[in-house]
Amino acid sequence: MTVNLPQLRAFLAVVEAGGFSAAADELAMSQSAVSHAVASLERELTAPLLIRATPVRTTALGERILPHARTALSAARSVEEIAAEAAGALTGTVRLACTPTVCRGLLPDLLRHWAEYQPRLTVRAFEGDSTEVSAWLADGVADAAILIDPPPGPGIHLAEDRYRAVLPKDHPLADEPHVDIGELADDQFLISPDNCEARIRTIHTRAGLPFTPARRVRDLATLVSMVQAGIGVTVLSEVSRSQLPPDLVLLPLRPEVSRRLVLTGPQARRWHPAVRTLAESAAAHLARSQ
Repeated sequence: MTVNLPQLRAFLAVVEAGGFSAAADELAMSQSAVSHAVASLERELTAPLLIRATPVRTTALGERILPHARTALSAARSVEEIAAEAAGALTGTVRLACTPTVCRGLLPDLLRHWAEYQPRLTVRAFEGDSTEVSAWLADGVADAAILIDPPPGPGIHLAEDRYRAVLPKDHPLADEPHVDIGELADDQFLISPDNCEARIRTIHTRAGLPFTPARRVRDLATLVSMVQAGIGVTVLSEVSRSQLPPDLVLLPLRPEVSRRLVLTGPQARRWHPAVRTLAESAAAHLARSQ
């Protein structure tokens, strides 16, 4: 039996991308080449690993093999990274996971900075919720992640992301230098029920006010559209500023609450040699931009 890394790489890419076409795009290969690699792996193992549906799913055997495929590819990357580190070169690909607001609000500027600072490195972004991001980092799907309020550890602090009131420009408070949370009591309060809800609840608790949102809206774009339409107001973190249209304002909020954005590598494995360099340069870049 001969199982090789290209076969495992193709298998893992199909599973993570949910299909052969998307995996081919990720690997910069033809779809037929990806299909051939997976089929040859299945022939070596004399059993199917994937259920060819939409999206693709693993068979029972494929599910058992999946963590070992990740481990094998992670070990191969570590060998390459150690060699590159010894040669003094930062090359290759860093897979970075982060939440949607961080991915859209903070990452584009960082990707431009890294492209200029380390042109031989490629940073690939993976977007997921906080639970997914932490799991991807622990499982080796991601080499690094921007975590929100992680426990103390070796990560590098990027920014203090403060919460702001989001109001239409024609709102009576839109021209004020700041907004007290109690001043929004007469408005319909809208919220997206993600990991920010606990911090927004904290703002109300510190102000001695009940937390009674009028509506919970899952999608951020829908939430923003509802504020635009004058249906209500909301609170978002500063990193969301770039996603707001010009007819909305983002104002300092009292009591003040913030969250820490930390770029880190995995806790239980050796970091990709480029992760700390990227994190340190990102922290310095963001500090200069303030």
